[in-house]
Amino acid sequence: MPTALITGATAGLGAAFARRLAADAYSLVLVARDELRLAKAADQLKLRYGVNVEVLPADLATEEGLAKVESRLHEGVDLLVNNAGFGNPGAFPHVPVEHEVRMLKVHCEAVLRLTLAALPGMRERERGAIVNVASVAAFFARSTYSASKAWVVNFSESAANAVGGSRVRIMALCPGFVRTEFHQRASMDTSGIPGFLWLKADDVVREAMRDLALGKRVSVPDLRYKAIVAVGRFVPRSVQSMVSSRIGR
Repeated sequence: MPTALITGATAGLGAAFARRLAADAYSLVLVARDELRLAKAADQLKLRYGVNVEVLPADLATEEGLAKVESRLHEGVDLLVNNAGFGNPGAFPHVPVEHEVRMLKVHCEAVLRLTLAALPGMRERERGAIVNVASVAAFFARSTYSASKAWVVNFSESAANAVGGSRVRIMALCPGFVRTEFHQRASMDTSGIPGFLWLKADDVVREAMRDLALGKRVSVPDLRYKAIVAVGRFVPRSVQSMVSSRIGR
């Protein structure tokens, strides 16, 4: 039975990945900060899908938390989903620097270190996959959040090139607006976001797993967002920023 480790596994896309992979008969290692929510999520998955579920409480913004997850990855997994992430209330440059640094640690350092921890075992077994959750925001210049997600996309493509020729796959997943706790936790006003731009977490994960199977290195779920990213490549940064500020971060 294959094993998947998912960070940020108790809500949103992380929980959707857990449901999908449990349905596909993966054993799961769930990583999140909240031990009580982890235990509840594990119990529900075991009851519904009959799979093995291991919980690993860890804060990826801390050295202790990162080291704990790295140690588990050294034991070997077949799929790593680097999903943990968050948005800061407020906009640059008004966000406290310690909050921005914490974001970079979770979005960038954790993705780097956990990828490096998982890769040796995957390459030795000549199989495995890593999904690094980024965002459509990666393709537009707005805030430290979008900058950190742009790093995730570039890193994922670079890492995929480095392991090219093997059966190990690395993919950046770039969803648009997804109905999760993310925006509420970041105190973001989503009233200006048109209803048709919202995606369901389970739909995003379904497309992500399809794109991973197809060997894609960057996945942008949904035709609407594929079109937005394609058009955005030809729109001046100043226009991008104006539109982004009107519909939300």
